[in-house]
Amino acid sequence: MAMDGKELVEKLAKLSQVQSIKDIPQLTHALFPGTHCPLMGAAMAVGGIKDSLIVVVGTDECTYYTKSMTIHSEKFGGIDGRCVSVVLDDHDVTFGSAEKVQESFKEIIEEYRPQCVFLVTTCVIEIIGDDFDAISEGLSELYGIPVLPVHTEHFKCEDHLPGLERTITVCAEMMKSCDSDNSVNLLGQRMGDFATTELYAMLQKAGVKIGLQLPCGCSVDDIKNAAAAKVNIVVNDIALPLAQKMQEKFGIPYVYFNKFVIPEKIYEAYKNLFGYLELELPGELEGLYQNAREKIEKNKGELEGITYIYGNTPYAVFEMNCFLSSLGMVPQVIQTNRYTEADEPYAKEILQYTDPYVCKAANIAPLQYVYDVLSPYLYLGHEFGNRLRQKGIAIVHSDRASGMLGFEVTGYLLQQLVKSVREAKEYRKELGLSLIHISEPTRRSYIS
Repeated sequence: MAMDGKELVEKLAKLSQVQSIKDIPQLTHALFPGTHCPLMGAAMAVGGIKDSLIVVVGTDECTYYTKSMTIHSEKFGGIDGRCVSVVLDDHDVTFGSAEKVQESFKEIIEEYRPQCVFLVTTCVIEIIGDDFDAISEGLSELYGIPVLPVHTEHFKCEDHLPGLERTITVCAEMMKSCDSDNSVNLLGQRMGDFATTELYAMLQKAGVKIGLQLPCGCSVDDIKNAAAAKVNIVVNDIALPLAQKMQEKFGIPYVYFNKFVIPEKIYEAYKNLFGYLELELPGELEGLYQNAREKIEKNKGELEGITYIYGNTPYAVFEMNCFLSSLGMVPQVIQTNRYTEADEPYAKEILQYTDPYVCKAANIAPLQYVYDVLSPYLYLGHEFGNRLRQKGIAIVHSDRASGMLGFEVTGYLLQQLVKSVREAKEYRKELGLSLIHISEPTRRSYIS
């Protein structure tokens, strides 16, 4: 049954009304294509850690879900690979799972002989209250290997990212003090190959050794020796708790080097990084910065007044929308599942330009009824391209940015934006839609 687009828009909140994530509504009770459980995030993280084993404790549905996800992964080694389960029955749920887990563990260790085990609990474990922190500690002492508890209850969170965060954070428990080798650790990269990034190239030219890369590819020994690094580079929020723990435990500073698009933020991150490394800043970075600024000035005129809906991209949500607003673009709806203190300065700057609607991601199913009301030029994120084209909207593809870090991110985004704006204008001409952009005086009050 068709929905009323105007009624859906009225359900949305304005950015100026948002104080926390609780203030951000969702267009429908069901999200499309649905959320992923933190259990998936835990499996994704363990997949990047060689010589480790993930043991999922829970119902047959949860254990089947994880095994079916990992069975086709080369990282896990197929059906006989590094993902095993302890399936609970009614008796275990009623009287506790500790005994079954301890019995199963003996068999698991004998068969797989892992260097490390991530003992992952699911919703039923968290509900019945079994103490898996204590169980993990006892198993670790008994078998002489790190057994690390990871809690992945879905009823306390909305997506899979907490599973990733908790898995890499608990890795701090097996790190040991060691002499510095002046290397850097890369923490939080989920996709892409770090060796192809601009940041990697700058470090290589400066002769900087790359240490631990978690969770994108490392061994248990890499994790144990991670404290040899001089600096941690955090490229995603999921790694901030680990970096903070390592700073407290070993005194290793960290640099927050997220997938920024604002050139000044990128330059600041580079300066902080090379400052901690006590190395001279590579001279070519000034040229890369100036080149990014030139690209902005060159393309700003074509982007000014262009309306868009933000969906889901590899970029930091509010930092990116702040950047686009500064170019004169007009966000009509910003979809997000997070709003933290770190987002507040960006939100305040966006509000200097305009006051967009906000809602939970991903809502692309009901959004199809909003397109006729708002009539944006662009959709940033994942949507059905043909459906958008029929509404005169072009999709901005940005997945390639997942493998980028540095000023290259800015250049790539601008390239994709300009390409999509030109496509959108052609679509709108074909449909006889208006090509009028939003002028500066009306940006703050812009609604439709």
